[in-house]
Amino acid sequence: MIESSCVCGAVRLAISRAPDEVTDCNCTLCRRYGALWAYYSPKDVTVPSGLTDTFSRGPKLSNFHRCKICGCVTHWAPIGAHDRMGVNARLMEPEVLARARVLRFDGLDTWKLLD
Repeated sequence: MIESSCVCGAVRLAISRAPDEVTDCNCTLCRRYGALWAYYSPKDVTVPSGLTDTFSRGPKLSNFHRCKICGCVTHWAPIGAHDRMGVNARLMEPEVLARARVLRFDGLDTWKLLD
């Protein structure tokens, strides 16, 4: 079990395991958030309730969550019955993140991995 938390510590996600891979997406949203996404089934992540605000854009497939206090983007969760969510791996401890392979994803144009 690992933990991921925002800078103020109000939002702490408990995650079943460290990521083997994280995705660095260059789409307009991810680039501005500066996030590296680690993907999990929602049943593998415990998210505290009531501590985040959400934002969704485009076809409204996902809600992006950020801490109500410090504003750190903590994760995105699917809208509807999907079995994948993204945790902002930049909020994990450096030694956890250092073990993960970084996949570069072109979410801006081709929707393909660049590596």
